This record gives sequence, structure tokens and C-alpha cells, in this order.
Amino acid sequence: MRRFLLTVLVCGLLAVPAGAATGVALVHGTGHQTDAATDYWTWPFVNTVRSGLPDPSSFLVVNCDFEEFMWTEGAAGCLADQLYTFITTRDITDLVVITHSNGGNVMRWILSNPTWDSRYPTIISAIRWVNAVAPSSGGTPLADAVMNGSVFEQAVGWLLGYQSDAVFMQQVAWMGAFNQYWLYGTPGRPTLPVGFWSVVGTDVETAIWDPDSYCGGYFLNLGLEITQAWLSSCSDGFLDCSSQSAAGSVWFYDISMTAGDEPLSHNQSRRPCFGLDQILRDDL
Repeated sequence: MRRFLLTVLVCGLLAVPAGAATGVALVHGTGHQTDAATDYWTWPFVNTVRSGLPDPSSFLVVNCDFEEFMWTEGAAGCLADQLYTFITTRDITDLVVITHSNGGNVMRWILSNPTWDSRYPTIISAIRWVNAVAPSSGGTPLADAVMNGSVFEQAVGWLLGYQSDAVFMQQVAWMGAFNQYWLYGTPGRPTLPVGFWSVVGTDVETAIWDPDSYCGGYFLNLGLEITQAWLSSCSDGFLDCSSQSAAGSVWFYDISMTAGDEPLSHNQSRRPCFGLDQILRDDL
């Protein structure tokens, strides 16, 4: 309901001024991406989302090194450079940012520390809101397992990478500390300067006879089914629901809006699965 009312406020009572240029930026999660449109999101996802723009060419797919700590030049610096260039060269005044997983943390760093970098204020002032899909706002026990060097590391290496700074950062206690001292948007902390709306994935389904289990890749989903054993009953195979909803406001839990009320695994929430790409498109 809060999301609906805010949408009415922005798009109705305070409609975007005539001549405003609307754009969308897609921000990937953990990993060093050089072609995130192909390798992380897939082009069918990207093309569906950007089709909701008045000008479908006003889109940016970010490629940065999110193996680093969120505040570094390779992470937040790279993200800021690409967003700033996109905003200023295309005169974007109404930007929707779509993040996934750890991308939400890097974006939240920029929003929480506007004096850190001279590019940040321009970026913040252009953003309508951030749609954070399965954000790792509260960290994940899987990062703790990887950093502890357990055999469990082998099961999640394909998902997280191995003992990188970004994985270290997403340990539960460390994200708790970052949320307490450096990041806005969690309970007891200042609010973020723009809306940060989370899409929460609640389960992983891998029934071999169910075609829905194959969306995004069956064996990737099967891996998340295995890792889900280390998480709570409400999780997407990588993140507990409580982590995904730790910052900002919940936009929706997957099964409340997806086609067929299907849950989104952490892998499926960056793919055109169960109408997620269409939901994000329509939000533009």
C-alpha cells in the first residue's frame, strides 16, 4: 500500500515535469562483470525492462568489480562513474535504478554517503527510486561459511566467488556493523534520500517434473536448494528474507506478484522468470 501511494504521489500529484528524461540502470551483484547484460541479467530480461521507457535506448547496464569492498574505486567509484556519465550525457532527470543482491549494498553506500565523492550528489538528485531485487542488506550466513574456509565453500563458490573482499563484507556481523555506522535505511538509522524498495525471494523449487524449476537454469537452482539448508525457511537459497528486507521498504514478496504465485530463487531474480521482468518494466 505504501508503494502504491508513493507511486500515485510521484506519478500523479507530482508528475514528472514535461521534458524530463527517464532512464533505467541495472546494477549487478557480487562479481567482476564485463558484460553483465549477457552474463548476469541476460538480454531478454534487459530488453523487456527497458521497453517500459519512453525512450528504450535510455538504459545502462553497469559493469564493475563488485568483488571489492563497496566503498572502493572499483566498486562504488566505478558505479558512480558509470551512473554519472549516463545521467549527464543523456540529461537524465528521472532515473530508476534496479539492483540485485550485493549491488544494493554498493548503491546504498552512494546514497548514504553523499559527501564522499563529488559525483554522488548529481546521481542522488536524479534518482526516482531504487528497486532492490533480493538485496543482501543484512548479509548471509553463506558468506560466513565461505570465509571460514569450510568444505561448504565449494558448494557456494559458483555463487559468491571465493573469500573476496565482497564476500567478507557480506558476513552477517560485518553487514550489521556497516548498517550501524556507515549505511542508511535500516531500523534506527537515518532514512535513505530516495526510496529503496526491496523485492524479496522466499523459496527455491527444484522439482524435476516442474518446468518452473528450470527457469534460469535447473542446476543453478538445484545448488540454491542445497544451500537453503543453511538458511531459514524463508529464503531464496542465498539470502534469508530478513536480510532482503533489512533496509528500506519491502515492495513485495515474490509470490504476491509473480505469475502463478511462483517463488524466485536468488538466481531466478535476475532472470525473466515468472513475469519479474514485466513487473519491473511496468514500474517505469
